Amino acid sequence: MNKPYQKPAQDEPVWWFVISAGDILVTDDKQIPHGYLSELPMPDLREYKTVFIGELRERHCYLVIADFGDTNFSAVGDFISVRELITKDDDALFAMAARAKQVADFLATHRFCGRCGARMQAVDWELAMHCHSCQHRCYPRISPCIIVAIRRNNQILLARGKRHPEGLYSVLAGFAEAGEALEQTLAREVMEEAGVNIKNPRYVGSQSWPFPNSLMVGFVADWAGGEVRIDPFELEEGGWFDINKLPRIPGEGTIAHKLIMRVKAEIDQERNSES
Repeated sequence: MNKPYQKPAQDEPVWWFVISAGDILVTDDKQIPHGYLSELPMPDLREYKTVFIGELRERHCYLVIADFGDTNFSAVGDFISVRELITKDDDALFAMAARAKQVADFLATHRFCGRCGARMQAVDWELAMHCHSCQHRCYPRISPCIIVAIRRNNQILLARGKRHPEGLYSVLAGFAEAGEALEQTLAREVMEEAGVNIKNPRYVGSQSWPFPNSLMVGFVADWAGGEVRIDPFELEEGGWFDINKLPRIPGEGTIAHKLIMRVKAEIDQERNSES
C-alpha cells in the first residue's frame, strides 16, 4: 500500500504537481514537471510538504505545496491557473492536477479541528487529518454537482451565468443537497434555474472540478414541459438554441462541452436515419 507521505526513490522518474495558492507549476513549454528530482532545478524539497497522490501513465505523482509567491521554483517554470490545463487534450493529466489542487486545499483548511479547535495531525497511512483531542477525523471534501444538457427537438437549453464571461453560454448545473438522490437534484435544479420539467435523464460522464472541490456528474435529458423562466439571482439570460446555431460555449475538455456535443450527435444521428 502506498502511503501519502512516502518519498520517491532517488532513481525514480515521477510527476511533480507543485501547487501555490491554488495555481500549478508548469515548465516553459507548459508541461507538468516530470523526471528525476536530481535532473530538475527544484529547490530542496525537504523544506516542503510532499504528498503521494497517485499514478499517471505508470509513474508516481507527488504533490508539493509551496507558499504564495514562492520564487524558489522559478528555474523550473511559472505558476498558472489549473483551469488552463483544461484546454489540453489530456483528461488524465487534468484529473491528477485537479486532485493535487484539492488535496492542497484540504490540507490548508484542516490544520485545526472543526469540532474542538485543537491542532490536527496528518494520518500517515491514509489521506486524512486527525484530531487526537476529540478523535474527529476528516477526509478531502468532494461536493457532488449535477450538470445537464436539456434537449427539445433540435434545440438545446443554454444559459449565461452571473460569473460567465460576456457572450458565453453553458448548460445548467447545481449542487446536490443533503439527502438528495442525483435524479432529485436534476429535477430541482432545472426547475429552480429554468422553470421547466425534464424526462428521460441519461448519464454521460463525470469530471473533477477543483474550484474548489466539485465532482461534476453529467447528464443529457429531454424537455417534458413548461416555459423557460430564468432565475435572475443565478443567471443573466437563457433560452432554446438551434443545435446548429450555437452561441459561444465552453471549450473542449470541459464536461459542459461534452454534453452539448452529445446532444448534437443525437440530433445528427436522428436526422441521418430519417434521410
